Amino acid sequence: MTNAPIRYSPDVEDIQPDEAETAQGLNETFDTILETTAHDYGHAVRSVHAKAHGILEATLRVHDGLPPELAQGLFAQPATHKAYLRLSTNAGDILPDAISLPRGLALKILDVEGERLPGAEGKTQDFIMVNGPVFQAKTADQFLGNLKLLAKTTDKLEGTKTVMSSVLRGVNKALEAVGVESPAIQSLGGAPNVDPLGQTYYSVTPFLYGDYIAKFSLVPVAPDLTELETREIDASGRPDAIRETVQAEMRERMGVWELRVQLCRDLAKQPVEDPTVEWKEDEAPFQTVATLTAEPQDSWDEDRVRAVDEEMRFSVWTGLAAHRPLGNINRARRTAYQHSADFRARFNRCPLHEPAAKGLAAE
Repeated sequence: MTNAPIRYSPDVEDIQPDEAETAQGLNETFDTILETTAHDYGHAVRSVHAKAHGILEATLRVHDGLPPELAQGLFAQPATHKAYLRLSTNAGDILPDAISLPRGLALKILDVEGERLPGAEGKTQDFIMVNGPVFQAKTADQFLGNLKLLAKTTDKLEGTKTVMSSVLRGVNKALEAVGVESPAIQSLGGAPNVDPLGQTYYSVTPFLYGDYIAKFSLVPVAPDLTELETREIDASGRPDAIRETVQAEMRERMGVWELRVQLCRDLAKQPVEDPTVEWKEDEAPFQTVATLTAEPQDSWDEDRVRAVDEEMRFSVWTGLAAHRPLGNINRARRTAYQHSADFRARFNRCPLHEPAAKGLAAE
């Protein structure tokens, strides 16, 4: 039997005195990545998850009859919302797909009513997820150290990266064979080159969930997606193999995912400030609160790609006050996300905006 969910109180967070300094360091390091890639491409791209593999239009249905601890914030009432998904990998430069990296999924839900987070424009709620349950760094300053190493390799030795990725995939498989997972090896190019449509995605970091504390996951449930869970994509000689694969699959497949919530039930076992600790599902089970459906479509439709990939930004700090990001990694992400988006908008001379309820037009 699981414990009752923990109610949020300010003392669950531990704000460190050097967090502003770390945030400034993140901005400066992201600038290295942003300026390098913008110079090379003549066009600014995201500082992380620069390369998109698919942009999908979907519908999110919040379930009726949720128990009180789950009927919070966006999920307080049954409703149907338009949504967009952006599938990506985590590098800040646009690499050939033979360099295999962890997958990312950004979800933007439209027409969300309620008190907004400070500075959160529009009426949308963003969720940023990756296909693994833990983050690669315990604290923002550790993440900054990792980011500095990655910044030094941005747009350098692409051929070497491809060879290294192949070697690291072998190392990763050897570790998995003995029951060891290494987010660090995967983030350096050792992740299996999996089909993003078959993956389960996790928020990794915790968020306010109304009166409670939670993490999120997006889980494929349609047979058209679940059969892709272990499929690996051969990207040899195909720099955009993942995008091509997703595009071919989504022309014929029905995408259905469940959005699930994992309520914190023991702060010692499910800490707020350490995202390297996995919240075990037998102690804090995921519970479904909504269903996300994407009909068969062109996942690389030119107009949608321009509107979502070029003219929108995704941030964990875009959304409702009821789902405020928690923990030091999330606090650092606030300025870093905004800094990156501002650079992209300024360099490309393309203002970023939140979509209106009816779709791609700005409010």
